[in-house]
Amino acid sequence: MFFWLFIIILSYLFFSLAFFGDKLVLSGPPNSKLYTFYVGILSILVVFFIPFTNFGLPNPAAFMWIFLEAVVYILGLYTMFLALEKFEVSRVMTAIGAVQPIFVFILTLLFWGAQVVTGMNFLAFILLLLGSILISFEKKFKITGEYLWLVLFSAAMFSLDYIFSKFVFLHQTFLQGLIWMRIISALLVLLFLFDRKLRAQIFEKKVALNKKTGLLFLFSQSAGGVANILQSFAISIVPISYLAIINSLRGIQYVFLFLITLFFSFFFPRVLKENISKRAVIQKVVSVLLIVAGLAILVL
Repeated sequence: MFFWLFIIILSYLFFSLAFFGDKLVLSGPPNSKLYTFYVGILSILVVFFIPFTNFGLPNPAAFMWIFLEAVVYILGLYTMFLALEKFEVSRVMTAIGAVQPIFVFILTLLFWGAQVVTGMNFLAFILLLLGSILISFEKKFKITGEYLWLVLFSAAMFSLDYIFSKFVFLHQTFLQGLIWMRIISALLVLLFLFDRKLRAQIFEKKVALNKKTGLLFLFSQSAGGVANILQSFAISIVPISYLAIINSLRGIQYVFLFLITLFFSFFFPRVLKENISKRAVIQKVVSVLLIVAGLAILVL
């Protein structure tokens, strides 16, 4: 019954690996257009799934949702990388992850009505949301208007991506919908080539990413690609009433990330070393307890 729960948790494991890779890659200011272009173009690799599905042209209704999903997906990526140019990766990504479930919940109510949210599901959502917010909360950080705008806009776009993806999967099979969404995404980022400066960075002999950064980027994007496929699959099979819940489970991603960071800080401090205070550990433990409580309500 809750096969989707296993899939979404697995996707958040891969998202945490992608996040960890991004954290290493984005130690310096990233190029938002360049990164968005590479992510969009690499998404075309889903065409290798074509032999495994009865691939064909989507009907007009499905194509509308596919196009809208691709637009908000690219806008979400671009504004996320734009925020990463100006602010720390950990603060940007955790803030987007904490805010997004609220947007998804509101959008679910707007598109499908209050009847899709039951009492126990709502309680589980609240506990999971509190856990996600608490695990991503950082006290010493000044919130500026620019930071708030970029984070909220990116979170809103990724939330719409959730909703539009569900509409796509209501009209198409999983693989058909996924392939078409990523094909349109790849076509949309080709518009970035009208930027002369970006064309020079992509096609000049000097590679925009050095070898070490390039390998890390490929690792993070490969992990992110697997995570996105698993997340899309979970969205395709989950009942509409659980859409906000699978997004509020994002706190599990930061639990995985915390454990990965702890592992590298202890065993491989040359790769990544972070000072983790007693207060931070207590905060993470309380967050995990809230998330576990939310999961317990779902499965019991």
